[in-house]
Amino acid sequence: MGMSCALIIAQDPGNYTQDIQGLGWSIDMVFVEGGSFNMGAAKNDTSRDENEKPMHEVSVDDFWMAEYEVTWEQYDSFVYGRFGTEQFKSESKLADLGIDAVTGATAPYVDMSFGMGKGSFPATNMTQYAAIMYCKWITAKTGVFYRLPTEAEWEYVCKKGGTDKKTSLKEVAWFGENSNGKYNKTGTKKPNSLGIYDMLGNVSEWVLDQYSSDFYTKSPKENPWNIPSELYPRVVRGGSWKDTSGKLCCTSRQKSKSNWKMQDPQIPKSNWWYTDAPFIGFRIVRPKTQPSKTQIEKYWLEAIVDYGMN
Repeated sequence: MGMSCALIIAQDPGNYTQDIQGLGWSIDMVFVEGGSFNMGAAKNDTSRDENEKPMHEVSVDDFWMAEYEVTWEQYDSFVYGRFGTEQFKSESKLADLGIDAVTGATAPYVDMSFGMGKGSFPATNMTQYAAIMYCKWITAKTGVFYRLPTEAEWEYVCKKGGTDKKTSLKEVAWFGENSNGKYNKTGTKKPNSLGIYDMLGNVSEWVLDQYSSDFYTKSPKENPWNIPSELYPRVVRGGSWKDTSGKLCCTSRQKSKSNWKMQDPQIPKSNWWYTDAPFIGFRIVRPKTQPSKTQIEKYWLEAIVDYGMN
C-alpha cells in the first residue's frame, strides 16, 4: 500500500478526531504522554496470577489511543469496503483471502455479532491478524500510521488512567455481573481519568504481543514488544462482558486459543475470523513519532497458517 507524506508530518500533542473520508464516521484519539511505570503485579499480591509477575519498570513513548473500541460500523467498512460486498460469493475473491470455498467460508456468512448488536457496538470475532490488517487499511486511508497497542502501552494507559481504581467496577465496565450476557454499545460506561472508555470489560482487546508467561523476566526496559513468531498464543487484555471481576484488572493477561475457531469448517482455518469469540475486539493507537516506511512494515505481521485445532 502506498504511504502518504502525511506520515512524516508532526502533529501537536492533544486530542483529535481522525476523519475517514467518504465513510461517514471518524475515530476520536486521546493523547497519552509517555513515561515510566511499574508493569505487572507485585510479587506479594496473592490476588493476581503468576503470569502477571514480576513487577518491572518499563517506559513507553508518547502516543495517541482511540477513545473507544473499534465498532462494527467501522470494522464492516473495512471488511465489505476493502473487498467488496460480493467477496464471499466469489471463489476467486475467497481464494485471495485464503478461504477454501469448497469447505465453506469462515468470513461473515453468519452473523458474527451473534445477534448482540452491530453499528456502534464493539466489533468482535476477528483474529489478531485481521485486526492488524484493519490498522493497515486505516493507515492507507488516512496517510497516518495506526497500529494495535503493545501490551506495555495498553497497561500503561490502564494504570495511568486509574481504570481499575474506581470506587465501583460497575461504573467503568461491562462484565459478567452486569452485562446481561452480551456486550454493550461503546462508551456507555464512565471513562478512565484519561478520557478513554471500556479499557476493562465489554470486549477483551488485542495487543501486538506474543503471549509468554515469562516475558516479564526478560522484557526490555524501553518500549517492550514481544514480537510474535508463533500463531498461538497471542495476548488479549482487559477482560470482557462474560468475565468475572478478577479478569478486569490492568495487569490481567489472557491468551488466544485455537478453540475460538471451533465452528470454522475450513482446513486450513481462516486467517480472518474466530467463529467462537464474541468477546474479542480491539482499539488502535498512533505513535507520536511516526516510524519510517521500513519500520512500519515490521508491524504488518504475516499470517501463519492454522491447519486445525491444537
